Amino acid sequence: MRDNEVMSALKDRLRSDLTTAIKARDALRASTLRMVLTAITNAEVAGKEARELTDDDIVTVLQSEAKKRRESAEAFDAGDRPELAQKEREEAVILADYLPTPLTADEVTAIVTAAVESTGAAGEGMKAMGRVMGVVTPQVKGRADGGVVAAEVKRQLGA
Repeated sequence: MRDNEVMSALKDRLRSDLTTAIKARDALRASTLRMVLTAITNAEVAGKEARELTDDDIVTVLQSEAKKRRESAEAFDAGDRPELAQKEREEAVILADYLPTPLTADEVTAIVTAAVESTGAAGEGMKAMGRVMGVVTPQVKGRADGGVVAAEVKRQLGA
């Protein structure tokens, strides 16, 4: 790594926690952190040119990995493999330690309500969806599921 490169504080924390987990012989935490650091490295070298990820980029990778864990757990439950589903859930809990605090349903509703008012979209129906989502998305990024947010926007726009 060159001196002029800026290290991500979140990536430093992940690496430090990995070292701690290895020393503590916490196999699940160590393997989960190794997996997420590999996913971050893969994201850094993807595309035409390698780059250092920002903390926001790393949060996006973490969210993607957490979503994979949730989906895998559901698939293992459906396949009657509760022990594998449990491991996926435990990994998701570890990943949640590094993600921003999720918004509650009431907070999402309040953000959407404010966005509908600020864009003047009330009563315009679905044609205002893009405008409202454009205002809401940066406020909820990383803290709320996009599908939940979109459903709330649709509900408030009367669609």
